[in-house]
Parts: sequence; structure tokens; C-alpha cells
Amino acid sequence: MQTSMIFPAPAQGRPPAYPDNLFRTPEAAFLYFQGKKVVAYFHGNGEDLADSIPMISLLRSLGMGVLAVEYPGYGIAGGRPSERGAYAAAESALGWLRAERGVGSERVILLGQSLGSGVAAEMARRGLGTRLVLISPFTSIPDMARRIIPFFPARFVRHRFDTLSKAPAISMPVLVIHGTEDEVVPFSMGERLSHAFPHAQLVVVPEGRHNDLSTLRAVEVRAALSPFLKF
Repeated sequence: MQTSMIFPAPAQGRPPAYPDNLFRTPEAAFLYFQGKKVVAYFHGNGEDLADSIPMISLLRSLGMGVLAVEYPGYGIAGGRPSERGAYAAAESALGWLRAERGVGSERVILLGQSLGSGVAAEMARRGLGTRLVLISPFTSIPDMARRIIPFFPARFVRHRFDTLSKAPAISMPVLVIHGTEDEVVPFSMGERLSHAFPHAQLVVVPEGRHNDLSTLRAVEVRAALSPFLKF
């Protein structure tokens, strides 16, 4: 049951918009929009590439290229969802970006939203980007599990996405964006993470909830991203 709870994917098979921008490797499916700098975007656990268009549009409005990655078990990617599979898909897509488009890690900003924050943080730990953005991030899946079942034994969690333990070793600039009224991932988790990275800043979105930051709160998110992406 853990897998279905952590990865409540929409029904598979929904094709995303922009079919001409859809690419595949043996491990990944992703949308790619060219740019001098490219934001690698990793979506939340209840979304797929078809739901990623608002964030992709926001990033493109800032002049960014975008690489939006699908996870196994989601959308048109096939396979079964898992932490390891999500990391493999992300690394494969970033490898394609480097090999096929000549975009190295020095031109890549890693951006993860909700579950995607765990994927983005792992790619940062592997040195596959130069900056990291976390939107509505959680500290770890065991911490989230303990919110539902206090004193839940962490050793029983199969998919851990433990960003908090990785944070001290990630020295790149980090931007954390979190809504104060997030009803899924508490604001305190984003606040805690912002103190765990060596070089992080926290942008607070007053009254922001978990699923409205790229739509109803897009103006605030865009204002936070714009200066951070200009380097």
C-alpha cells in the first residue's frame, strides 16, 4: 500500500500537450523546450506531464528552457512507480540533455514541486545542476508518515526521499518556496529545509496552499523565481 499512497498517479496514457516537444530514452519520457539555461522540472505525486503545463508556461515566460520529466508509472512513461525509478528517469533525461543538446550541469536549474522536490534534491546531490528550487518541499517520507501515524517506524518506509539528510552536503544556491496554508506538506517542513542547506533562502507565500502555487499564486512564484534564475 505504501507505493499507491506515495505515488497516487493519474490514470496512465494521457498524452501531454506539445507532442513535437516529447522525447524518450529507455528510462524516461520528457518534454523539452530549448533555452540558454534550462530548468529541469519534476512534478508532484498526483500529477503527470499533462498537468505540468502551468509550471512549464510560467518558466518559459521567464525566458527559460524547460526539461519536464515523467516518472515511471505516470502518464505515458510506463513501468511502475518507485523512488529508484524516479531518480533513474531524472538522471536519464538530464543525460540526454547533455549528450543530445549540449546542455551541461552549469546551465541546468533543478526544480521540484512537492514529491518532485525529493527528485530534484537527489539530482543536486549528484551534481547534475547548478541551482536548486524546491516548491512545497517535505523533509522526508518517514517524516510525512509520522504526521499520519505518530511514532511510525522509519525502517518500514520503502520510498524515503530524504531531502533533509542530504541538504547539508548540497552547497549550490537553493531557493525554497512554500505557502503558509499548505494543507498537505506543512510550511514548517519548508522552513526547516531552508535552514538545513548551506546556502538557501526561503520565500514565504502568504495564504498559499499546496496545489495553487503555479496557478492562483503564480504571480508570487514568478516574482520569487525571476531573480534566482538570473545568474
